[in-house]
Amino acid sequence: MPKTRVSWLLAGCAMTSLSLAGCATASKGPTLPPASFVAMQEGPGEDYVIGPLDELTIFVWRNPELGASVQVRPDGRITTPLITDMPAVGKTPSMLAEDLKLQLSQYIQEPLVSVIVNKFSGTFSQQVRVVGATGKPASIPYRANMTVLDAMIAVGGLSEFAAGNRAKLIRFDKGSGHQQEYALHLADLLKKGESKANVMLMPGDVIIIPESAF
Repeated sequence: MPKTRVSWLLAGCAMTSLSLAGCATASKGPTLPPASFVAMQEGPGEDYVIGPLDELTIFVWRNPELGASVQVRPDGRITTPLITDMPAVGKTPSMLAEDLKLQLSQYIQEPLVSVIVNKFSGTFSQQVRVVGATGKPASIPYRANMTVLDAMIAVGGLSEFAAGNRAKLIRFDKGSGHQQEYALHLADLLKKGESKANVMLMPGDVIIIPESAF
């Protein structure tokens, strides 16, 4: 066979191989960077927004009788000694502490107030929702440093017929005011242990897992 023909055949095979490789690795959407290994905190992050039915502990330094353990009512308010119907929903713990401090300053001099969230549900915008082909679709309260792996463990992993590598993450971008869609590779993460497929989550994220066509 002439050398020129062999060269053309080899070049054609190489181009075909590259084309197939590109098709095999092509993503159906932009992906997020892998999450670095950071332990998820047990409690909410510093920017956590208090929601209905959250359980709070309020400390007033040197005035323990003014503190309380309370549950946020469905109407979004709390009642503590000397303070009734204080709005709590929509505030961070530090914001609520400042509001309590302002009210208590009418009764004691320079009160020092701290608020701790013991059990939390979070507002709707603070939850991570996992829907589709999973063990138990659910809305999960967001926690600091939460990853896709944490969320999948919470919902019992993928169902038998899940197309995990076709999953999507929907995230609202406050900067642009639009929703962004990212590709997830959950089968690689959960079945193959591919750590690069684990990504950080944000409050309000929605994970959608389709079923396989086969």
